[in-house]
Amino acid sequence: MNSYEYLDTTTASSAEAELRRLEAVRRYVLVDQPVEDAYDRIAFLAGTIFDTPIATVSLVEQDRVWLAACQGLTGVREVGREPGLCASVIAQNDTYVVTNAARDPRTLEHPLVRGELGLRFYAAAPIRTRDGYRLGTVNAIDSRPRTATPRQLQALEHLASMVSDELEMRLSLIRSAAGRVPAAG
Repeated sequence: MNSYEYLDTTTASSAEAELRRLEAVRRYVLVDQPVEDAYDRIAFLAGTIFDTPIATVSLVEQDRVWLAACQGLTGVREVGREPGLCASVIAQNDTYVVTNAARDPRTLEHPLVRGELGLRFYAAAPIRTRDGYRLGTVNAIDSRPRTATPRQLQALEHLASMVSDELEMRLSLIRSAAGRVPAAG
């Protein structure tokens, strides 16, 4: 299978493609789990690289965005799947940058922009699996407008690749544990 075959609308409807993407998200058994150090470190690095107060590693579920790690937002583990941010990033293959969300037509109505957080800057790289599914994002967020340098965006892409590598190791462990038979007593 071509690594992006699932995106070809001639072979599957967008609803079928989304169902397969959601199956891919769920095979890693990370949604609704405690924060793991590896993802937390990656979110920390994203915030450090961009010098932003908030950075996350997210997985886009059916009706929510699960924050596998979150730096700068205490107690927040999920947000809505409104278009304009994480849900929009997984619809494309490249990094996604919003320099001023209060003026960007893609994000004007987003609750994180209009609400208490007052999100203005958002830079995200999609987390891609080896079989081509875009599961979520590594992102940096600020409440003030700003720009991102090409080097920062490249670093964000590397961090998203690191999350993908971590997910593949996680999947190997899940499959290995599933194949073990308990020893007879």
